[in-house]
Amino acid sequence: MEQNYFFGYGSLVNRHTHDYAQAHPAKLSGWRRTWRHTALRPVAFLTGEPAEGSMIEGLIARVPDDNWTALDKREFAYDRISLSGTDLAHPVTIPIATQIYTVPEGKHALPIAPHPILLSYLDAVVQGYLIEFGEDGAQRFFDTTEGWDAPVLNDRHAPRYPRAQVLTKGETAFVDAALATAGLPR
Repeated sequence: MEQNYFFGYGSLVNRHTHDYAQAHPAKLSGWRRTWRHTALRPVAFLTGEPAEGSMIEGLIARVPDDNWTALDKREFAYDRISLSGTDLAHPVTIPIATQIYTVPEGKHALPIAPHPILLSYLDAVVQGYLIEFGEDGAQRFFDTTEGWDAPVLNDRHAPRYPRAQVLTKGETAFVDAALATAGLPR
């Protein structure tokens, strides 16, 4: 019997933002990450989208008792779709059915102007990548994510992201250096 898992590619990579204990690093081929701007939210958020020849790293985690309610509530702006038939590399040896949360382009109305990327959200995401994949993996997050044309809003001192995390000095320095290298002000 298959067990239900989700594939997270943003803040769900950071285990401190959820309590799904049976989680494992994974790689999803044929998908990429991008910043999405909609009238639904005043800030940009990450989404995954099919993209031939691309690969993103993330985390898969088991959904206990197949109860998607809490996760669906957390990811309310997204559609949850099956990843059956995709190339998903992971260490789980039992049969699993994996789903991903994605926001198809055009699902929500576009905002008047690009919305900012919350630094508190980005910090939580990158901290997860640093923990799961090290500095090389965190740099791959920056390199394989599209849509960096949005401004970055520095809300570290008063985080607007509800699952904001406290970063170490080294993690903060990594995020700041990656943003500077990419030419993104913070």
